[in-house]
Amino acid sequence: MTIDWPRFVDLVKSSQRFLLTSHIRPDCDALGSELGMCRVLEALGKEVMIVNGHPTPPNLAFIDPQKRIQVLGTDVQLDELLDVDVMMVLDTSAWAQLGPMGEVIRATRARKIIVDHHVGEDDLGAELFKNTTAEATGRLVVEAAEHLGVELTPEAAMPVFAAIATDTGWFRFGSTTSETYRVIAKVVDAGARPTDIYRELYEQDTAGRVRLRGLILSRIESELDGRLQHTFVRKEDFAQTGALPSDTEDAINLALAIKNTEFAVIFVEQQSGGVKISFRSRCDLQCNTIAANFNGGGHKAAAGAFVEGSLEDAQRRVLDVVRSAMR
Repeated sequence: MTIDWPRFVDLVKSSQRFLLTSHIRPDCDALGSELGMCRVLEALGKEVMIVNGHPTPPNLAFIDPQKRIQVLGTDVQLDELLDVDVMMVLDTSAWAQLGPMGEVIRATRARKIIVDHHVGEDDLGAELFKNTTAEATGRLVVEAAEHLGVELTPEAAMPVFAAIATDTGWFRFGSTTSETYRVIAKVVDAGARPTDIYRELYEQDTAGRVRLRGLILSRIESELDGRLQHTFVRKEDFAQTGALPSDTEDAINLALAIKNTEFAVIFVEQQSGGVKISFRSRCDLQCNTIAANFNGGGHKAAAGAFVEGSLEDAQRRVLDVVRSAMR
């Protein structure tokens, strides 16, 4: 999908006040894209707010040293967000992924635009600026800056690098191309420091996070001659290990790392009820196809969904679909 960048430029240049948001349980691509886009817009003299439905996970707080990202209902209320010209949604196109910020989209009279790289979308009443072949929304922020004539600063480069690096699994996923490295070179030239970002992302584990990962590893079950691996987290595990819910981020990759694994699933029981599910694939079975059975979405190699009900019921329902697809 080719993005109509001239149209995007016209919308930005003709507007002054912007509200940026992204999906619930924000990851680095969501947060980094918001912060990078914020810096790009402010370089043009625009007024920018960033507000999400969920707080930034503690392990990703480094990405926002100036604490620009606010949380709806905690730092700011809905009626304070309606007096803007443009509401920009980054890294999602789905109502279910917006959580509380969906109410802002429904209430605002602002022009709504989406900058995203995920396959599929809901009708948010927004103009779409999507490229589903892009490895990360962070990459689209770099392209937006170029089309707007904005030179990236170190403050913009750091979160954008984190966005692209994490959504490509530190450049090891199949979505990584030669163009990915060309974009990353520009971001490094703009001031991103890969060694510092890697340290913040992967070398700051708490004891609770490590204990939880050990529990996740101990529960991995192998099926279909080792081609399918799955594991789970119960809600009481967080208190018992001293971990945070955000510590399950990317834990699914522990299962995918097992030799001969083609598909991996992790079930995470939520404190408020229901089960969050993450899928990873390195075979022809597409994660977003499986996730779509449960109103989820994502990419071919990585996707997620949310299922109401008990952990056991979610495991039964989801694994039945995965097993059937893999046989």
